[in-house]
Amino acid sequence: MAVFAGLDTSNYTTSVAFYDTETGKVTHRKKLLPVKQGALGLKQSDAVFAHVKQLPELVRDLFAELEQPLAGVGVSTQPRSMEGSYMPCFLVGELAAEVACAVAKAPKYTFSHQQGHVAAALYSCGKLELLKQEFIAFHFSGGTTECVLVRPDEEKLISTEIIAESLDLKCGQVIDRVGGMLNMPFPSGKYLDELAQKSTKTYKIKPTFKDNNVCVSGVENQCKKRLEQGEAPEDVAKFCLESVCAIVETMIKNNLEQYPGLPLIFSGGVMSNSLIRARVTEKFGGSFAAPEFSSDNAAGIAVLAAAKAGFLK
Repeated sequence: MAVFAGLDTSNYTTSVAFYDTETGKVTHRKKLLPVKQGALGLKQSDAVFAHVKQLPELVRDLFAELEQPLAGVGVSTQPRSMEGSYMPCFLVGELAAEVACAVAKAPKYTFSHQQGHVAAALYSCGKLELLKQEFIAFHFSGGTTECVLVRPDEEKLISTEIIAESLDLKCGQVIDRVGGMLNMPFPSGKYLDELAQKSTKTYKIKPTFKDNNVCVSGVENQCKKRLEQGEAPEDVAKFCLESVCAIVETMIKNNLEQYPGLPLIFSGGVMSNSLIRARVTEKFGGSFAAPEFSSDNAAGIAVLAAAKAGFLK
């Protein structure tokens, strides 16, 4: 039996987790970063400060349940596993991991935030065996709108190759911006979801793709225009989410043509939307992370640490 810790300090959430290799259970704590009403996110300096304030409380709470020495600590240190991918907010988690490893005399394992999302989705879906084969992962959040080809990697455990992405706004960004137009709290996903369910309208939407990549900014412009023209808020919310859903569906179709037969995994806060989950599941199948493992969290990082240490066979 071994317990591995995971730390993730993204631009949305402070998160810590344990993964118990004997029970296969994840225990985690997370807390959204505070964003003022009307704001659409945080500056990196404010995100760093918020993590510094929030992380000690979450660590104390979670580590109070630890009854044995840590076998290792995983931490996300960058948004993606590629050169030049960097955000200062991840330094807070890396600092905490260094301290935890020094005190526990345990090894540190570094991963990207995106790798953590993929692993959390696999854990949530009960499909960790996919770490050893190719599959397609869709990561839709406030900072990412990507379809990636995931392959096993001896050094990184999994490598991610972007095969389709947004050329401008991310789908999570447009959801939050439309939520801001409707005076919703940030992040706005669940509030927009609830409001859209009150709409009885249907929309036929053709998203704008250039080659295999999508342009998202037009969705924001159209939603703003509809509001200015007096369209009901619930209908604007529905139009926004239908537009994002059309983007997801088109991206799936395009990439299944290129990579037929590969398993589909969906992660990121946008993919927890009820309309998107229902529509995509009906048309394409695939596996969705549960909502608590779809939004930013450290669970996947803890699981990857265990895998890197050889505890996942």
